[in-house]
Amino acid sequence: MPAPLPRAAARRAAAVGLPLAGAALAHVGPAATWLPVVRGRLTPGLAGVGHPRHVALTFDDGPDPVSTPRFLDALDGLGVRATFFVLGDAVVRHPEVVRETVRQGHEVAVHGWSHDRPWLPAPARDVRALRRAVAAVRDVTGVTPRWYRPPYGILTSGRWAAARAAGLRPVLWTAWGRDWTATATPASVRATVEADLRGGGTVLLHDTDRTAAPGSWRATLGALPGLVAGGRAAGLTVGPLAEHGTAAVPGTAPPAPHGPAAVAHPQAPEPGRRP
Repeated sequence: MPAPLPRAAARRAAAVGLPLAGAALAHVGPAATWLPVVRGRLTPGLAGVGHPRHVALTFDDGPDPVSTPRFLDALDGLGVRATFFVLGDAVVRHPEVVRETVRQGHEVAVHGWSHDRPWLPAPARDVRALRRAVAAVRDVTGVTPRWYRPPYGILTSGRWAAARAAGLRPVLWTAWGRDWTATATPASVRATVEADLRGGGTVLLHDTDRTAAPGSWRATLGALPGLVAGGRAAGLTVGPLAEHGTAAVPGTAPPAPHGPAAVAHPQAPEPGRRP
């Protein structure tokens, strides 16, 4: 058994350790908002709760020159517009895909500069990265993005501050499709979304496999017609966040409609897993 520290050494260790622990808690504490029970009850705007007769359809991780155009074609055929949360480093590599996304009437938002994990505090770097991503979108499309969804849905204090500095509004989701997995199918994606979706909800999907199982985007693409049809059958309109509205009073989520788009309890992301 290790010998106990002398009292003076123990006091010095506490003097160093307590401030570090406090700083770490301040950094990661806001990330508790990835828990649906936290954001759904306390911050419905952050959860993406909007007009009770509308569903916001969103896609993360693009643009991808292989898969994103397939989604644009599918959405056009369905008569639906969506919000695409793009990564800045992909925007500068594939500007033509982003321009086509906007040309077809979709909304482009910011998912960060790269798909990294923010475990260590780096507030200055966070600000630079988000401002760089905003500038990339604006330079390519001529439109200044409004929304920000952090990779993995992890909103640290640094990312909150960076979003504010970049003029972005953070928004997460109320339902997702677990469409990044190797076992995802169109049926599984649709069933997973519909299990947690209700009017006023925001759906998280992915238009690329950049940080997912190779080819997983095909399951998402195959699920789109059924998801849109199910929402419409429930009397809901499907569109981008720009048309979604916001919950005016915390804790007053819209009532669940009847039909295949009805739901009730969003599912928490697994730590270390995406979106």
